[in-house]
Amino acid sequence: MNRYWKGSLAALGGVVVASFAGTAPVSAEDSVTVASWGGAYSMSQREAYYKPALKDIGMTVLEDEWGGAVSEIRVQVETGDYKWEVLDADVGTSLAACDEGLLEELDWDMLGGKDRFFPGSAFDCAVGTISYGTIYAYNGDTYPDPATAPQTVADFFDFEKFPGKRAIYTGVSHTIEMALMAAKGMTAVEAQAYYQENTDEAFAEATAFLEPHKDQLVYWETGAMAPQLLADGEVVMTTAWNGRIYNANVQEGKNFVIVWDGQKVDYDVWAIPAGHPNAEAGMKFIEYASRPEVMARQSQYIAYGPTTEEAAALIAPDVLKDLPTASANLTNAYWADAEWIADHIEELEERWAVWKAS
Repeated sequence: MNRYWKGSLAALGGVVVASFAGTAPVSAEDSVTVASWGGAYSMSQREAYYKPALKDIGMTVLEDEWGGAVSEIRVQVETGDYKWEVLDADVGTSLAACDEGLLEELDWDMLGGKDRFFPGSAFDCAVGTISYGTIYAYNGDTYPDPATAPQTVADFFDFEKFPGKRAIYTGVSHTIEMALMAAKGMTAVEAQAYYQENTDEAFAEATAFLEPHKDQLVYWETGAMAPQLLADGEVVMTTAWNGRIYNANVQEGKNFVIVWDGQKVDYDVWAIPAGHPNAEAGMKFIEYASRPEVMARQSQYIAYGPTTEEAAALIAPDVLKDLPTASANLTNAYWADAEWIADHIEELEERWAVWKAS
C-alpha cells in the first residue's frame, strides 16, 4: 500500500525505540520490532500499543517502516535475515503473502477465536488492527460555503465546476472505482461489482474517463503527502486516508473537509513473517494489541476504527462520529474485497503504471 510518510524514522536510521520513561534493557525474549507506516499512524500506535506494552506485558517495542510489498517479506523469509517480528499490512498484501507461505499462521486460541473480529478482518495468517476509509477532501478555506462546495464523487472529477489539480494515490487502489462512479453514475457498491465482474472493460472505461484530465492529476505516494499537497495549495482536492485528514485538522489547525461519498472501507492487519525465530514474542504482542481496552486506545490518537465490537463499545460517541464506520459515513460506501484484490492487484498495478506513463 505504501501508505505513510517515511521521513521521521528513516531520518533516524530506520529502527527506533518507542520513547518512554524507565526503559528496560532490550533482549530478544522481551522485545519485538514492528514494521508500520510512519507519521501520524505510527504515532497513534506508539501511544496506544508500544509505550504501554513495557508496563503492561514487559515488552519493549522497536519501530521500523516498510513499503508494504510482498517482496519485502519474501526476501527476509528466504534468507532468514529477519528485520521485523510483526508487520502492519494491508489485507490484500497479507493474503498474497500467506498464500505464498510467507506468513506464520496465528494462534487463534490465544486471540480468542476469529469470531471476536469483524467479518473480513480475521484470517489464518493475519488479524485486523484498524478499519480505515479512503475518502477525498478539500480545503474549507477554498470552498467556504458547504452548499456550493464539492459533495460527491462526481464533483471530484468535475474540472469545469471546480477547476484545479487533484491528487490521487499513485497506485490503482480506489481510483478506478471512483472514476466508474463519476463516469457511469454508479453507487460505490455497483462500481465495485462492475469492476470485479468486467475488469478489462471497467479498467478501460475508467482510464478513458480520466485521460482528458491526465495533466491535472498529481500522485501521492505516502499518507502525509495527501494533506500536505492540500495545505500547500498544489491541489484543490485530494484522495486520502481519513485519519490523515482528521489529524491535519486536529493537530495542525487545518480546515480540511472530508467528503465521505463513495468511500472505500478497509482494514489493516497484524502479521508475522514465516519461520521467524522470535515468532512467539510477535504473537505475544499481537495478543496484547488485540485486547479490547488496548485496541480502543488507538482511536484517541487517529480517526481509525477498531476491528472488534468489544473495542468499539469502549470508544466515546464524540470520537465514533469521525470514524469511517459511523453509520452517517457509510451512506454510499463499499468494503474492500481482500481476496479479489489479492488475486488481481499485481496485474492491475502493472496496467495502471503503463497508463500513467503513456
